Amino acid sequence: MSYSPEALEAFVQINALGSFSAAARRLGKRQSTISEAIARLEIDLGLELFDRSARQPVLTEAGKAMLVRVEDILCATDRLQRTAARLAQGIEPRLTLVLSDANQFAEFEVRMGELDTRFPDLELECVFAEHGDAVNLIQSGRACLGLLSAQASYPPEIGHATIAECADFGLFVGHKHPLAAFETVNYVQLDQHRALRLNTLVENAVPTDDLPAGNCSQWSAPNYLLLMDMAAFGFGWSALPRWLVSGYAGGRLKELNVPGWPRSSAVDVIWSRQHRLGPAGAWLLETLIPGWA
Repeated sequence: MSYSPEALEAFVQINALGSFSAAARRLGKRQSTISEAIARLEIDLGLELFDRSARQPVLTEAGKAMLVRVEDILCATDRLQRTAARLAQGIEPRLTLVLSDANQFAEFEVRMGELDTRFPDLELECVFAEHGDAVNLIQSGRACLGLLSAQASYPPEIGHATIAECADFGLFVGHKHPLAAFETVNYVQLDQHRALRLNTLVENAVPTDDLPAGNCSQWSAPNYLLLMDMAAFGFGWSALPRWLVSGYAGGRLKELNVPGWPRSSAVDVIWSRQHRLGPAGAWLLETLIPGWA
């Protein structure tokens, strides 16, 4: 028995967004269409997937078990589409990548050289964004692939996989900042000074693990380059990519010796399952994730 891809996508979206209406908006469908698709899916499976007795639909035990399988099917479908696009050789004229200031991407630079050799006529655009902004660019179709520090969760229509690279972060202040005078700094001391935090366009200040908020009003910026300059001017302390400070701070910052720091963050590559990748994008994705071809 075959199942409608639209019904499977609606299933995961309802679970992620918490309502039939929100899933309909995300998928650009009428709510009645989504409701009918789920009803047909439940009939085909012979299972009740959602408990509709509450204000919001909640997965039944059967629904929870099926969710894992449905996500597997969507991932397999996504991989099938990428392979078909590559075999068809309808090379896309333009490939847009979202990159993060957090990551140096030494291996990615090698892939760029291979991309140039394999697809010499491809127009390549690189844009920089962090966290929710990067995800938003992929969701909207503005960009095809993104590389960013791994997030705890993603919308269900966003495919993601962890690559081999890591992003290293340290805590930094300007040399004239009061914290720069200490050989070792603890969290109590950090909390007595302003925190400079990442704040993307689509989400509030992004928390950084267990770091204190600081007892002064927080200052924020949408990218790490601006945060680096703000720290160098002495406005507060910030968690910054160590490679970025080493290459671009010009010696203006001091790395604080704080227990548990520096820290490494995994790096994810992300893409949209709703916007098919062309051969160049599919090739790049598969080279970044060995074994996924």
